[in-house]
Amino acid sequence: MEKDIKKEALRYVENAKEILSQKAGKEDGFYKDKKYVRMAGNTLWNGVLEALNYRYPLIKTSKGRPDINKYKELVEGDNKKILNHLLTGYNYMHLLMGYDGDLSFETSRTAINEALILINWATEHKQAA
Repeated sequence: MEKDIKKEALRYVENAKEILSQKAGKEDGFYKDKKYVRMAGNTLWNGVLEALNYRYPLIKTSKGRPDINKYKELVEGDNKKILNHLLTGYNYMHLLMGYDGDLSFETSRTAINEALILINWATEHKQAA
């Protein structure tokens, strides 16, 4: 039986929120600890990847690791409006939070919102294999 991918992907979002609220230490609109911001950003992005890999099962069968360009190409062919969310989500979750450890609460709030949009969209209908 196939696991409920939406539930699984949303679990990543909840884990990221928990990391931020319990470990990153928020003060005056900023987090105090980059380590936990990075961890939360990577957790969010992994949840989105779970959902995208579900929607596009063939992406995992291609050679090499999937990179953002493969996802961009697939999403653009499917829904150009969602492509903007993918690009924004990638920037906020993976780059600003995951790599840079951006301490702004607004950055993490945007990242969480984009993750939810992408997960909900990607888990609506699985693309034919």
